[in-house]
Amino acid sequence: MCRWFVRSCASCALVVSSSLSLIACTGGGGSAEGGGEEASEASEGETSEEEGETGEDTGPIEPEVDWPQLDCDPLVPTHCALPFPNNVFSVEDGSSNTGRRLALAGPMMPVGAGYTPDTSSFNMSDGFSMASTLMAHFPGATTTGLPTPVTIEDSLASGSPTVLLDAETLERVPHWAEFDMSHDDDERRAFLIRPAIQLDPGRRYIAAVRNLVDAEGETLEASPAFAALRDETASEEPSVDARRGLYADIFERLDEAGIDREELQLAWDFSTASDANITERAVHIRDAGMEALPSGGPEYEVVSVDMDPYPGVAMRIEVDVTVPLFLDTPESGGSLQYGSDGLPAQNGTATYPVLIHVPESAYDTPAKLVAYGHGMLGSRTQIAASHLVDFCANGNVIVFATDWVGMAEDDLGNIATMLTTGHIDDFHTVPDRLQQGFLNAFVAMEMLRTSFAQDPLMTGPNGSLVDPSESWYFGGSQGGIFGSPYMALSPHVQRGVLAVPGQPYNLLLNRSVNFADFFALIDTTYPDKIDLRLLIELVQIEWDRAEPSGFSRHIINDPLPGSTAKEVLSLVSIGDHQVTTLGAHLMARELGIPQVGPAARPDLFGIDVVSQPYTGSAMVEYDFGLPPEPIVNLPMSEGEDPHGKLGGIPEAGQTVENFLRTGVVETYCTDVCDPD
Repeated sequence: MCRWFVRSCASCALVVSSSLSLIACTGGGGSAEGGGEEASEASEGETSEEEGETGEDTGPIEPEVDWPQLDCDPLVPTHCALPFPNNVFSVEDGSSNTGRRLALAGPMMPVGAGYTPDTSSFNMSDGFSMASTLMAHFPGATTTGLPTPVTIEDSLASGSPTVLLDAETLERVPHWAEFDMSHDDDERRAFLIRPAIQLDPGRRYIAAVRNLVDAEGETLEASPAFAALRDETASEEPSVDARRGLYADIFERLDEAGIDREELQLAWDFSTASDANITERAVHIRDAGMEALPSGGPEYEVVSVDMDPYPGVAMRIEVDVTVPLFLDTPESGGSLQYGSDGLPAQNGTATYPVLIHVPESAYDTPAKLVAYGHGMLGSRTQIAASHLVDFCANGNVIVFATDWVGMAEDDLGNIATMLTTGHIDDFHTVPDRLQQGFLNAFVAMEMLRTSFAQDPLMTGPNGSLVDPSESWYFGGSQGGIFGSPYMALSPHVQRGVLAVPGQPYNLLLNRSVNFADFFALIDTTYPDKIDLRLLIELVQIEWDRAEPSGFSRHIINDPLPGSTAKEVLSLVSIGDHQVTTLGAHLMARELGIPQVGPAARPDLFGIDVVSQPYTGSAMVEYDFGLPPEPIVNLPMSEGEDPHGKLGGIPEAGQTVENFLRTGVVETYCTDVCDPD
């Protein structure tokens, strides 16, 4: 009944029909450019050719059960959108890879600054994020018995209070559970279940919660709507009868997995988006963009040349490269444009800057190319960092960088505006521009390998200063994060180093000191702190298309079309204040890489330890002697932040260079790597 919602639904209407017309969302300020009928096809496009190329999608979600479509869900009576993600917020769509499509409705949207976001850009997805954090709300509940980030294995035990199942295999998914501690409102702390491994695309999952207790040890009661489903009792809530068939299926599967129905306080199901839905836009942009380049290589204009800017560096060159444009505007806030096939369409060209450092040694021996990925909301100028200058000068490599447009310094205003105004329906501009940014980086690499390599500036006594036989990637912090999709999509690089990386953003944000100012900025915008948490989960649906969640699985195994398998080295600073090591571990598990021993933390869940020297992709952790990291969703803040210290550790530099050149990981530490 509508009375159960704190934020009431205007109609609280139950929509049982699965017609896509029921989720058409038009109008509303802040809706996506490219929204509406044409954009609603964009995530699928001509899937008859693309679907098989972009992942191991399993086809329509099975079995075919009837999911009623709701604007609000009464199973969690204190918030319209919970539990989330949730298949009752989707509809049948026979044209999509999964057979479903999201149908998020206005009443469930987080309201910031009085603005209710348009849902159309979110509803372009054929499922929920593979990086979803599951959300519910249990006022008065405690953490008693819950698995934590350091006891993940407890989530697989038969008596775990929280259960996450693959609905088909009934295999348990490792996870931890926690309350949102990122704010001070004890009454509005969302209950969170965080998968410790990336969920698979195009899969149905079932979540269950049981035996939660309050501070006195008393078991919490289920909500009236869920109790009616569980106990098969009458209810005046219309959605209860509408989904009794669905819940017969859910309860049967839980029973097969050994979960007693009588103990349940909440259970629900959700389905993840297809791999094609997440990756095909970026793949198409790369392929169409690279194909559109002139036969002799990209066009460019030299903007400036600074001779002998640093010891051992011959030139600092600024170039504007001409790039196929897939946005409506090249500036911050640009949106992808779509063609009649539903895929991103080229919209002319644009010029973007590239900064290049050329070593003096390249005049004797042509230098290999290293693309650099800069840090959070930074720019290409970060290649001036001393360790990168030394790498260029002493390693005989040409280090160059573009801006990660979408999350570069000139995007700060766009991001701040959408958060403070509540216009999160504009968030698609961030991953839209990031996908353009990946293309910019690939075009810059192609320019250095071809047309620019023949420029008189780049010609020495032995010919071109460029050795295009191998190309590498190095990125730190945000560059370590976006290095994942870069590596998965790159048509050029063979190996890459991801320094202090992590995934996904919905895990990283609350646990980073970098985002404290952002949350302070929007704290007053969203008076309901569950809304604030929901905001992060909603934007993750779109962020997947340009962050590691959608791409890490394709770097080493299952390469994307047009890509080859790469080798990856992940460097992690224990106690990192800016990128939680929980995110680095999740990335390592998704990449399927071990950590190189001797390890400071040899018992990390799901990450093996191997001896060195080790040939192949791996992770190395550096121990700076800091106190244990928080297990709640707050930033590590004790001690001196080690986030940027790896650049000043000679042994780490040796590890990086040796790996890029040979593919062999060796730490050069006498034992555990503990630089302090």
